[in-house]
Amino acid sequence: MRGGGLRAYALLYLLFLYAPILLLPIFAFNSGTIIAFPLQDFSTQWFGQMWGNATLRRALVNSLTIALSSAVLATCLGIFAARASTRYRFPGKGAALGLIMLPLILPEIIVGISLLVVLLAVGVQLSILTVIIGHTLICMPYAVAIMTTAFSSLDKSLEEAAYDLGETKWSAFRLVILPLVMPGIISAMLMSFTVSLDEFIIAFFLAGNEPTLPTYIFSQLRFPKSIPMIMALGTVLVAMSILLLAIAEYFRRRGAARTGQTSSGGFL
Repeated sequence: MRGGGLRAYALLYLLFLYAPILLLPIFAFNSGTIIAFPLQDFSTQWFGQMWGNATLRRALVNSLTIALSSAVLATCLGIFAARASTRYRFPGKGAALGLIMLPLILPEIIVGISLLVVLLAVGVQLSILTVIIGHTLICMPYAVAIMTTAFSSLDKSLEEAAYDLGETKWSAFRLVILPLVMPGIISAMLMSFTVSLDEFIIAFFLAGNEPTLPTYIFSQLRFPKSIPMIMALGTVLVAMSILLLAIAEYFRRRGAARTGQTSSGGFL
């Protein structure tokens, strides 16, 4: 009885959580301009209107540029931080890792306002570059968490064997360690890309006059006739996010299998 009640609660919770997302494709393929039931005819006109919007294409290019740049920077910095935290002991190690992971618990609006004040104080003009800086800060904790798991699962004897065979620290890292943690690197990059692509608050404060996909969607909510097109755009974004997270989970489990670990939990 107790187990049945818990399952019913879990199903109701999932339904409440994902029902709005399930409604996106329903109204995206509806020909009506009013988001309400009953539905009208099946249509793909909103997807055509979406791809024909020049401002939307500009926002898409900006978001992809920001997400790719932030993912690469966050992953590279995450590799350095994770390698240092798992391989070496040094004073202030815990405090340094705590500062790196701090953006996970800080409200993003506080981070956005703080970055805005600092950047304006030093005379930096708001642009795509400033958004990349902010998104790298937000994405780095995710990359560090994933890369720390990847480096922690490595067998240190493999690195020591490389040293015994005459490899330098750099060549051992490049030829032995890096290939072993490559699934974690790909997983961290995909996760950072997804987080950056969907992020709104930092982009709202730091983008200036350059639109991103989240800020463009927010600006169009004032116009009722644009809502069906936003539904179509939301459908595409949800599909992309699910695909990227699925790929990230695949590489995470692949990396766990290569190191002999039992895959449990994960992103999905």
